[in-house]
Amino acid sequence: MLDNTIYVRANAPKPHQRIIGKLMMQFGILFYNLKKIPFEPFPETMIDESKTSPTPDILLFDNKQKQNKVIIEISGNTGAKRDFEKVKNLVEEYGVPEGFVYNYDLKQWRKYRLEEGEDTDNPSFSDVIGYDLDRLLK
Repeated sequence: MLDNTIYVRANAPKPHQRIIGKLMMQFGILFYNLKKIPFEPFPETMIDESKTSPTPDILLFDNKQKQNKVIIEISGNTGAKRDFEKVKNLVEEYGVPEGFVYNYDLKQWRKYRLEEGEDTDNPSFSDVIGYDLDRLLK
C-alpha cells in the first residue's frame, strides 16, 4: 500500500510568530478599537486574492479603495536579505506603497518605498500610517 501522506513544513519559529502576534495586536487596537489607522491588518493573506499569490506575514489593507497599503515580513538573520528582496519585488510588482522587513535577531528594520527604493533614514517609520513600527514592539 502506498503512503500518500504529504507533509507541509513551515519555517515559523517562535520569535517570528511572537513578532507577528505583537504587531497584529497593536495594529488591531489601532484599527478596530481606537480607529487611529484607516487600514485593516491581516496576517498571512494573499496579496492578490484573484489568483494564487504571495502572502506577506502582515498586510495592511484599505477596504474602501480595495488596495494593499503596507506589507511586512518578519525574519531572522538567515532570511532577512532574501525577505528584503521579496518585499522589494512585491512592492514594485503589486504597487504597494511601503514594504518592511524586521530582523528579530538584530532588532532592525528595513523599509522599501514604491518608486523611491530603500529608505535608510527612517527604516521603521511608516509614512502610510504615520507610526514608527518599532515602537509597536516595545
